Amino acid sequence: MVVHTLDRDDAGHARIAIVAGKAVGNAVARNRAKRRLRAAARQALLPSVDMVVDARRAAISAPFDTLPRDLERLTTRARARAST
Repeated sequence: MVVHTLDRDDAGHARIAIVAGKAVGNAVARNRAKRRLRAAARQALLPSVDMVVDARRAAISAPFDTLPRDLERLTTRARARAST
């Protein structure tokens, strides 16, 4: 998955948009990937950011336990790159 972030000034919750292109698969596969990432985002400890998550095919078959941790890690990396 690819994560793009934009820091926000307020202390609210993270706002997330999840997109999945046709490269992920048919409509059923794309919706499954988005549902899994949405559920993972609820479990992840995310900062107050606006975020766009671009799903990849691996999001369908990856163990669910790793998805929240991956979202946290990718968000941290995206914020570090944006601040430089």
